[in-house]
Amino acid sequence: MKITIHGDHIKVTEAIKEYVEEKISKLEKYFDTTSDIDIIVKIRVKGNDQIIEVTIPTKLFTIRAEESHSDLYAAIDLVQKKLESQIKKNKSKISSRYKDKKGYIMVDEGVTEEEEPSLIVRRKEVEFKPMDEEEAILQMEMVNHDFFVFKNSQEKCTSVVYRRKDGTYGIINAR
Repeated sequence: MKITIHGDHIKVTEAIKEYVEEKISKLEKYFDTTSDIDIIVKIRVKGNDQIIEVTIPTKLFTIRAEESHSDLYAAIDLVQKKLESQIKKNKSKISSRYKDKKGYIMVDEGVTEEEEPSLIVRRKEVEFKPMDEEEAILQMEMVNHDFFVFKNSQEKCTSVVYRRKDGTYGIINAR
């Protein structure tokens, strides 16, 4: 496992680096191979909050978590627990999907998982009307959703507009 730590408007001291490496390396036990995993850690400051974002890209999937706290060390603890929780929650699904491939989570840590019912509880079919991004945002606000799928007349593709945690909007274009 290789851990790369970047600081944005914050100096990453040796103590911070060692603490991050200590906490994130605890996740090694969930991977069958860690030699080709490069973990990216971004630490930034926004107001009084210390924000840590950890991305673990593997050949088959990506795990990502972000946490913020007024204390950086507490944020590091929180993000490590969140990542571990994601791994434990999805371990059986990942193991069954990628059972014949290397680089997936599968080490059994004695966690018993109950069979979950299907998470899809509703299907909807919609017709896409070509529209620009501002109209899509308006449509999303009118139906009081956090995202809206539309045929993007500007980009000539299918797009998703979504509301971000900070109240701004993001666009995903499917090409």
